Amino acid sequence: MEFGLSEEQALIQETARRFTDSELAPVASLIEEPSGRDTYLKNLKGLADLGFMGLNIDATFGGSEAGVIPFSLAITEVAKACASTAVAMSVNNLVGEVVQSIGTDEQKKYYIPKLCSGEFSCASFCLSETVAGSDPSRLATQAKKDGNEWVINGTKMWISSAEYAGFFVVWAVTDPTAKPGKGISCFLVEASNPGVSIGPAETKMGQKASSTNSVVFEECRVKHDAMLGGENAGFKIAVSELVGGRIGIASLALGIGTAAIDFARQYTTEREQFGQKISNFQGLQFMMADTYTELEAAKLLVLNAAWKKENNHPYMKNASMAKLFCTEAANKACYTALQLMGGAGYTSDYPLERFARDARVTTIYEGTSEIQRVIIARELLKEIA
Repeated sequence: MEFGLSEEQALIQETARRFTDSELAPVASLIEEPSGRDTYLKNLKGLADLGFMGLNIDATFGGSEAGVIPFSLAITEVAKACASTAVAMSVNNLVGEVVQSIGTDEQKKYYIPKLCSGEFSCASFCLSETVAGSDPSRLATQAKKDGNEWVINGTKMWISSAEYAGFFVVWAVTDPTAKPGKGISCFLVEASNPGVSIGPAETKMGQKASSTNSVVFEECRVKHDAMLGGENAGFKIAVSELVGGRIGIASLALGIGTAAIDFARQYTTEREQFGQKISNFQGLQFMMADTYTELEAAKLLVLNAAWKKENNHPYMKNASMAKLFCTEAANKACYTALQLMGGAGYTSDYPLERFARDARVTTIYEGTSEIQRVIIARELLKEIA
């Protein structure tokens, strides 16, 4: 079995690493402030110029056609410096994939090139609501047919990149008489569409540069051809979107955890206590050994899931395993890195406190760790049914 990267995959990884080192790392803490928004958007455009906003998108629509493995590798490298940038990049790629997979020719030609080129800084999935988080079948947002239009009413919560999204993929109930999950449809709605309003950005613990907002649809009218996929087929789309998203978040978490322990490892070779480098102490060496071993296992899990998706194999179980293990390992890595650095790591003089804050949400969004365990167990039992 070949575990090495192809020449193209290695080149994409190295390109992402160079961009991260030169453009993202120097400003990662600064863009957490409101004054850093222009820089944040500039870096998203830079990623688009590199082809990183459409890594698994056909060249016909402006994509790179690189595949899922390069997507995972690039997300990990970007997240080593700035998780806020990595999450926008992950969502953009997945929105493009969803439109490419089930959109009409007109939808593909209109939306995907704008996303890949950076004309639209971002796109967003509008799925979650206050009553529909882990259970998307319980949506309250409705879309009612009115002639050749659909009228959407409802409020979406915790929407990443909503402030600067060019368009939204919106889920709404189109058949309220159907059983939960059976009467949901999906729509493409531009942010400039009348009836769309963006709520204030949430004040978050981490990933602060990536805005998270509510999105309100009030008598929002869209043409009949704005529907993505078939009528009442939206729940299936939501499930498939979340599966692919787990590879992105697993890759992102891997990047954060690796950056945290790399930083702490270097610190231990410089910090002296009791007359010697603290890297000489066996207790600290064991902590590093355990952490790097877990992160190596995490990398193999996420690359396996990416390989399966890229080669059209079933990958739901593998994506959930990767998401569960990578995000939990990233949080443990940040905890260990803080222990290795002591009080210094707790201050904003070093990036470690930002890594720890950014890592925390990875076990929550795109399906909590508990939901991943439910999915893994369900898939395991299916195998012997």
